[in-house]
Amino acid sequence: MKSIYKIALTLLAFASATKTTKAQLDPLAAQYYSNQYLANPAMAGAAGESLKLNAVYRKLWSNIQGSPLTQNITADYGFNNRVGLGININNQSAGLQRQTRVMASYAYHIPLGAEGQQLHFGISAGVLSQRLENSDIYGNPNDVMVANYNGRKTYLDGDFGTAYTSGHFNLQATIPNLKSFFKKDEIKQADVATFYSAMSYRISFSKGTDGVDLEPKVAFRGVKGYDNIWDAGTQLTLADRQILLTGIYHSSQSATFGLGMDFRKKYLISGMYTTQTSALSGYTNGTFELSIGGKF
Repeated sequence: MKSIYKIALTLLAFASATKTTKAQLDPLAAQYYSNQYLANPAMAGAAGESLKLNAVYRKLWSNIQGSPLTQNITADYGFNNRVGLGININNQSAGLQRQTRVMASYAYHIPLGAEGQQLHFGISAGVLSQRLENSDIYGNPNDVMVANYNGRKTYLDGDFGTAYTSGHFNLQATIPNLKSFFKKDEIKQADVATFYSAMSYRISFSKGTDGVDLEPKVAFRGVKGYDNIWDAGTQLTLADRQILLTGIYHSSQSATFGLGMDFRKKYLISGMYTTQTSALSGYTNGTFELSIGGKF
């Protein structure tokens, strides 16, 4: 009975990568506030002359074998408040499928005047690789369909982004997966992001060690094979932006809740829980995301 259950689960997880299931419609929650470089290459090095390192681990809130797993590492550095360089490494697995995406980014930041106003442009270029894990196959791993899938070459991809920021206001727009945007014969995938835009405004109620800020944000994004999605939420920060409380609602009928600490505004650790989308809420739980980072 246990073996039958594992086989059925593997098929379900593999089906989540197809166009009809539309499962993982929520991006990494860290992209909304703590690590905006995840969604926009223009934000590489936007923090100034400092090195930012971030790592994210996201897993379906269940111990089920083959459930979706995402691991992501980013590093970005700013030079002379003008140039930013970054690297973004993303690894995903779901059932039999494995996907690895490695992107290097270049950003240019243009000061516009007082109050920290800047215009940002960024571009990423790198490779994407997809394969099926032979060791997890229940059946004949030498099947010709498996060989054909794994025989495909790693292909080039990229992202383009722009942003306007000031001391309080943040406006962004991104075109990810440029190969899919300009060329329609890409490797067929579901859940491919087609665009991302976001706007936020930070309101400061008090400053210093007892400082309290509130930053409402709205985002609008496209997902291939699915209706466009909007997100609306806010992040409340306490103790001079060191305690982070986050809540976001997604039009896919899911919600994200988070709690974090940015100790001395240098060492970040946060946990995010995203409820499952309405289409899958009766089958699985939501996802838990752990983020750690440092600014040096």
